[in-house]
Amino acid sequence: MADFSQLEKLASEIEAKASASPDSSYTARLIGKGVGPCAKKLGEEAVELALAAVQKQHTETVKEAADVLYHFLVLLKAAGVSPQEVMDELKRREGTSGLAEKASRKDD
Repeated sequence: MADFSQLEKLASEIEAKASASPDSSYTARLIGKGVGPCAKKLGEEAVELALAAVQKQHTETVKEAADVLYHFLVLLKAAGVSPQEVMDELKRREGTSGLAEKASRKDD
């Protein structure tokens, strides 16, 4: 099993940098722009990841995946959602098939 402690460390760093000066912190600058620009940036990074994977560019896929994880955590912070809430939702879904979980959603 992979060691995900680096994600916890990254989430803590984002939390700490969120209140820094936007002049000295890219993270603070992104969060200061609001949820919309953070969501847009995550979408851009996700597209870059998808393209690198489809093109079988291993090194670029790794790098873009790291960018996606960073921007995902920034978006959560901007949206006021804690990473723990996401982990709790994943835990709630544990043992449920993806098809069953999807069928349980009203809006889909």
